Formats: sequence, C-alpha cells, structure tokens
Amino acid sequence: MKDKRFSTYPISAEIKRALTSLQYINPTAIQQKVIPLVIRNENQDYVVQSQTGSGKTAAYGIPLCDKIDWDENKVHSLILTPTRELAVQVKEDLTAIGRFKRLQVKEIFGKQSFEKQKWSLKQKTHVVVGTPGRILDHLQKGTLDVSKLQYLVIDEADELFNRGFLDQLEGIIQFLPETRTNLLFSATFPDALQQLIERALSEPHFLVNEEKEVTPAIHHAVVESTKPMDILIRHVLSAERPDHALIFCETQRDVDQLYRTLHTSIPALAKLHGGMRQEKRLQAMSQFKAGSCRYLISTNLSARGIDVHGLDLVIHASFPQTVEDYIHRTGRTGRNGAIGKSILLMKPVEKEARLLLEEELGFSFVEQVKPIVSVEQQLSFYQEKKNVHVSTNKKRIDEGITKLYLNGGKQKKIRPGDIVGTITSIPNVDANDIGVISVEQTASFVDILNNKGTYVLEHLRTATVKGKKLKVHRAKKE
Repeated sequence: MKDKRFSTYPISAEIKRALTSLQYINPTAIQQKVIPLVIRNENQDYVVQSQTGSGKTAAYGIPLCDKIDWDENKVHSLILTPTRELAVQVKEDLTAIGRFKRLQVKEIFGKQSFEKQKWSLKQKTHVVVGTPGRILDHLQKGTLDVSKLQYLVIDEADELFNRGFLDQLEGIIQFLPETRTNLLFSATFPDALQQLIERALSEPHFLVNEEKEVTPAIHHAVVESTKPMDILIRHVLSAERPDHALIFCETQRDVDQLYRTLHTSIPALAKLHGGMRQEKRLQAMSQFKAGSCRYLISTNLSARGIDVHGLDLVIHASFPQTVEDYIHRTGRTGRNGAIGKSILLMKPVEKEARLLLEEELGFSFVEQVKPIVSVEQQLSFYQEKKNVHVSTNKKRIDEGITKLYLNGGKQKKIRPGDIVGTITSIPNVDANDIGVISVEQTASFVDILNNKGTYVLEHLRTATVKGKKLKVHRAKKE
C-alpha cells in the first residue's frame, strides 16, 4: 500500500474520524511500512526498528484498534513497556485512537493498588498496557484473562532488555495463547535482543531502519563552556525562548541537584526520575504535557513516554553515554515533521567524547556562540512564558466531547446497556453520540460526543436509569 493519507487506508470510519480529530493526516515513514502489513497479515510477526519520535505507537495502535471487536469482553491486545510513564502515554494514545469505537484501554503497573487493578480488569477490557512485573503478577494470580489474546506488542524492547526484564517477559509469554501475533519495536537493536526474539516470536519479518538514524527536522548544536551548568541553562533558555524544553541529566542525583539550583529562579520547572514517588512522577509528566509546566529536568529513562506536541528544545545537561542515548533524548523533539532543536552543553575536557559521538552519528554539531543574556532579559522571558499554554493532540480530540458523572454503578445493578438505553431515548440522540462508558462500584462515567454534552446532561437530570433517579453532572477533569 503506497497511499500517503490515512483517509485512503482500509480502516474503519471510527478510526479515521479519530485520526482526523488528532490531525493525523499523512502517515510517517514507519507507519507507512507497518500499518498496511499488520492490517493485511493476521498471523505474521514483525520486528520493527524505529527511532523515538517516528510515530511507532500509532504504527501499531491504529491497526490494533481497528481490529478490535467492541462486543468482545476479554483482552484483545497486550502491550509491554519498560516504564510506567511510557505505559501512561501509550494508554492515552490508544484511547484517543479508539475513542469513537469506545475501546477500553487499561494501564497496569506497580505501586498502584493491586485490588483496584483486579477489579478494573474484571470489567470490559480491550487493551492492557503495562510493565512486565505487575502484568506477570496478574497472570500468575489469575486476575488477567488472556485466553482470547490476539496481539502481543513489546515496545522499547531494548530498554526492557537493558533493565533486566527478560525473565519476566519469558514468564509472561508462557501464559499467552500460542496462536497470537507478536510485534516487537525497538529504537536501537543490540545483538542481545536476539534471545528475546527467538523465544517470543515465530519467523518474524524484519523492518529495520538505519541503526543511527536521527530525525532530519532537528537542528543539532553544541555549547562548550566552563560555566556552571545552572547558569548555562538559564542563558540557553533565555536566548532560545522555547515554549517547552526537556533537560536531560545522567543520574537521579544530577536531576535533583540541578532542580535545586534552578527552581527558585525559573517558574514552571519540574523534575522527573525513577526515585520519586509514583504520584509525583505522573503529576510532573501530566503538567509538562498540559503546559502548566514549561521545563522538565529528567533522566534518560524516565523521559521515555513523554510525547509533548510542539516540544521545541532538548538540552543535554550531561554528556550522553552512548549514541543510542543521544538518539533517544533528541527524539523527544522534531516529531512528525515539526522542527526541533537539540543543544549539547559540554566541558572542554569532553572534546574527545564529542568527536566520537559525531563520528557515530555521521554529522558534526553546529558550534553555538555562548549566549550572554542579562538578568533583566531572563526575568522578562520567564514572566512572558509563565502563562503560555500549548495545544496537544488530546485537547484536539477532546473538543466536542463531554464526560458525564452518574452517581450509580454496580452496587445499584447499573450496566453500560442501561445507560445507553436511557441516553438513546433522548430525542435527536443515538448510539453514535455515545463514547466510552465506565461503570464502577458506586459511580458511572460516559463520554457524550458531537457537542451534545450539555443537551444530554439536561435531559438526564430528569430521566431515570434502570428505573432509578441518579444525580448527573459533568465529571471533574483528571
């Protein structure tokens, strides 16, 4: 298939509608390779080498969401990720792609209540996204039913391997049906991954990009200086004036130290690393995506899963240890055709390491004159950026959608069908105006589409669901 617009692909109208809402018009190179093959070939395994930022989540997410039958209650697809942050991002992306099919995508990872996850998995679940440890726990305890599983996706396989998840991956595979399709994605492709491929996949086809491919839409610059790192970063931010910037450090300690020296003088700054409490990590990531946090200091691994529309600057506050680290870091910007910039901050003693990195990348960094910016200019810039908000894909698709809360759930014997029946009895409202429905123990939530939220809300306030009068209002934003 050589068509270069999603509108020409043989996918459902609901998926096309979601892609249009997300402003996904033309597939990326890797999406052009993967999507037609997965749609066409039901039982063929694939190994895909694709760099960070190339659109690989949509490359597997679009065909998987298209293939799912809403009426099937058991898990159709299992997606394994190396970090909780990436699991959250994948869940959000697939929920957006499958919004108009009302697909239920669940995120499952550690340091969350196992019992709440167990209860959630008992409800209709089409896709499960999670980290290997907690997924294996549920499989071993019989709380995750994969008897009807059709697809296993191993995302960021190189990091799963690097973090020692191979044994857990093999443990998970033992619980899965033998007749399934496997998709393995990796930005880099070390030889050690061959063990995983031999165990998990059956005669896979390989779709491999250049090993050290770097997005051409990124401008790669370097600043060499002996100045303290916090001063350099202040100057760079003031000179570049980015809406969003992601600042990379090598260790958790480096992140904490840099944050301490910067947070009092730079508004809307946050930090992210694996040593933080989970709620703080998720909060930092959420704020960065939403725009309330402009700048994020992070370790390499924790930043995986961060997909911010319009991220225009990546700063390397510590020298990347490998060329793969550099590719992963810079892959956060310059996504899907957008222009981005990567600035490497280095000390004179790191010249040799720079030359080796340039040799492996196949290009030279542009020498950037050290920016000299006055304190007044810095303060002016930070104040100017303080209340700027950026658009995101999630905001675009949420336009026209209203989530409603009903104070009745399973304890009142409410089922999704009861809610659908009540809503479709409202004049000029049909099933096409109803999105995802979630029935919990004491409450229910339903997405109303097509800008009919206010209209449906007013009618539900005087209607009954399964003969019960329920309180109804707009759900609080997550």
